[in-house]
Amino acid sequence: MFRRVIWIVLDSVGIGEMPDAAAYGDTGSDTLGNLARLRPLHLPNMCRLGLGNIKPLTGLPPAPKPAAAFGRCTLASPGKDTTTGHWEMVGIHLKKPFPLFPNGFPTEIMREFETRIGRSAIGNRAASGTEIIKELGEEHMRTGSPIVYTSADSVFQIAAHEQIIPIPELYRMCEIAREILRGPNEVGRVIARPFTGEPGAFVRTPNRHDYAVPPPPDMLLDQLHGSGHPIYSVGKIFDVFLGRGIGEHVKTKNNADGMAKTLNAMSAAPEGLIYINLVDFDQLYGHRNDIEGYASALEQFDAWLPGFERRLGDGDLVIITADHGCDPTTPSTDHSREYVPVLAYGPQAKSGVPLGVRATLSDLGQTVAENFGCHLEKGTSFLPAIL
Repeated sequence: MFRRVIWIVLDSVGIGEMPDAAAYGDTGSDTLGNLARLRPLHLPNMCRLGLGNIKPLTGLPPAPKPAAAFGRCTLASPGKDTTTGHWEMVGIHLKKPFPLFPNGFPTEIMREFETRIGRSAIGNRAASGTEIIKELGEEHMRTGSPIVYTSADSVFQIAAHEQIIPIPELYRMCEIAREILRGPNEVGRVIARPFTGEPGAFVRTPNRHDYAVPPPPDMLLDQLHGSGHPIYSVGKIFDVFLGRGIGEHVKTKNNADGMAKTLNAMSAAPEGLIYINLVDFDQLYGHRNDIEGYASALEQFDAWLPGFERRLGDGDLVIITADHGCDPTTPSTDHSREYVPVLAYGPQAKSGVPLGVRATLSDLGQTVAENFGCHLEKGTSFLPAIL
C-alpha cells in the first residue's frame, strides 16, 4: 500500500452547507463557493487536482482529467468545531455536542477559577479574541486580571499580556480551568491566548496553547502508534489530541511556517503519517470575515503545492481536506456547518476517481487505518478505489 500518508487539514475550508445547516444558523454558508463568487480565486493547482470537480465553483473549472480522487465528507457528529471535526477524522463520533456558553460561564465556575488562580478575571462573555483584547487589554495591564472569554465554539479562552502574566503562569491558569471544566461544563478546549504590545496596538503571539478533552481510547492515532507506525504532527494537531500516539511534533507560527515545516517533516519522516493543520484560514480570516485574507491564503497554499509535489515519493499518499467551515462572506463570525472537500492523490494512486459525498469524516481515518493494517469502528475506507 502507501508507505507514507501526508494528511493536510485546511482549517475551516468548507465546501457548502450541510442539510442541517439551518439548525446551526448557517443557511447559505459555503466557504469556498461564496469566496469564489465574490472574489475571483486563482487556484490552478487545486483545480488540476479536481477541486472544481467536487461541485460547481465560480471561476474554478472542473479538470478534464483530475490528478486526484475527489469528493466531500459529511460531518456526522453534532457540532462544527475543531475538536469535533478532528476527532471524527480519527474515528470518534460525538453523541452530543460540547457545551456552549453564549452568555458567559456560570458564577460558580468563575468563582472557583478566580480562587484557584489567586486573581480576579475580567470579560467572561462571548467575543472576538482580537476585539476583546483591544477593549480590555489596557484594564488587564493595569489590574493584572486575565481576560476570560468564549465564542460560538465550545472554548474557555484566557488572554493575557506576556509581560503582565508570564507564559508559564498563563499555562498554569489554563490547566486549572481544564480541571474545573468537567462533567456538564466540559468544553472542548481551554485555550491560552497570549499577546504583547501597547494599548491600541496589541498583537497575539504564537505562544497559543490548546488544552483539549482527552480523546476516547482506540482512535486512529492510538492504533497507528500501537502497531509501530510513526506519527509526525505539524501545527495544533498535537494539542487537539493531547499528543496521543504522536512522536515528533512541531508548532507553527502561521500557514507559511506550517508549509515550510511540512517540507521539513517530509525529510525527517520517510514513512508513517504526517498530520498537518494549517490554521490561518480559520483563525486569522474566517472568524474576522476577512474575504481578501482568506482568498489570498488559499492562493498561497495553491502556489506552494508544486514544490511540495516535487518532494513526493512513489510510496506517498496525500489527503487534503478540512474540519468544518468558517465562511467569511456571511454576517456570522463563527464556524459554519459545511461539508469538507477531499482530494487524495500520489504518484502511485489512481487519479480522477469520484469519491462522492462521504457519510462521515471518519472515512478519511478509515482509509489511513486500512492502509496501515488497522481498523476503526466508524467510517468506510476509500483506499480500494484509489489503489
